[in-house]
Amino acid sequence: MKQQSYEQTVKREGNTMTSIEERFEFRNIRPEEADQAAQIEQICFPPNEACSEKMMKERVLTAPEFFLVAVDKETGKIAGFLNGLATDEEALRDEFFKDAGLHDPQGKNIMLLGLDVLPDYRRQGLATAIVSRYLERERKQGRKTIILTCLEGKVKMYEKMGFQNQGISGSSWGGEQWYEMSWVLN
Repeated sequence: MKQQSYEQTVKREGNTMTSIEERFEFRNIRPEEADQAAQIEQICFPPNEACSEKMMKERVLTAPEFFLVAVDKETGKIAGFLNGLATDEEALRDEFFKDAGLHDPQGKNIMLLGLDVLPDYRRQGLATAIVSRYLERERKQGRKTIILTCLEGKVKMYEKMGFQNQGISGSSWGGEQWYEMSWVLN
């Protein structure tokens, strides 16, 4: 499967992207939203996979510019977010989930650590909107590759977004078998 460009992803979403723009504000996370992000993580992931509250707060403090939140304009609350860390490493290893100190703001690659969308906002194109904005932002920053891991059941979703399946990952985070997915930006 050929990787889509950011523009192709946006074009494919068409009117959905327009309505999403009207409903949500997309921006970096704010320090005071760390608790909210930790709560959303607990809702979106089972306990063995979820980032701990302590670790989420550490990520927010260490790398807020590597979060992209979608805030519901009506409620003022986060509906979903994507977070990652920058590095020059080329494979996502479990330590990235446990140690925000591995973050190198100048790193050429981004390890995505979680895409969280609250249940009430799912199946509306919000996850794709968050991911496509994140990809475009990091492409403009000169990043090389975006890397994530996902369970087998999510591989097709990420392929539809344009990620390439690199096969089974070396990660065993949460005692699960993960697939490594990547998107070459530059």
